[in-house]
Amino acid sequence: MIRSDVLRDIAPVIRDHLVVCNIGLPSQELHLLDDQPTNFYMLGTMGLSSSIGLGLALAQGKKVISIDGDGSVLTNFGTLPTIANNVADNYILLIIDNGSYGSTGDQPTYAGKKTSLTAVARACGCETVIECQASETKEVLEKALASNKMTIIVCKCESGNIKVPVITMDPVVIRDRFMKAVQA
Repeated sequence: MIRSDVLRDIAPVIRDHLVVCNIGLPSQELHLLDDQPTNFYMLGTMGLSSSIGLGLALAQGKKVISIDGDGSVLTNFGTLPTIANNVADNYILLIIDNGSYGSTGDQPTYAGKKTSLTAVARACGCETVIECQASETKEVLEKALASNKMTIIVCKCESGNIKVPVITMDPVVIRDRFMKAVQA
């Protein structure tokens, strides 16, 4: 399974929650598969989905799911100790670890080599860290949502991209409709 397969599988599970989705192709794929006002698409800031999602979870009570990539987490490595030290039990970080920088041409990341983001998250102090295979992600995510406990999920999947159109929605529209969904 590749990232788009994972997103297709989890779309019905995340539909009723606030979602902050990683830059580039993951946002485009989620937009194509299941566009919702509760989805905040990152269009130009690599590595910040996890940080924005944590801030959102800390600021209000609704459940927040950040969908990030291994490359983005590696780009903003400070996010894992920040998450560990600012517990929000309404927050789930789903790291889709395909071992590559998918949005920039599938160059390999260190997570695809020796670096284990699961081990790093635990070493940073994150208490509930679950590594799963792509096919298990939906079930693991459902259990994490039901647990009402901050959870880091590292989903291991294959590298690869599908052809998707760019998101033509104006970023201001994306922001405004998401803010309305947060306030609803």
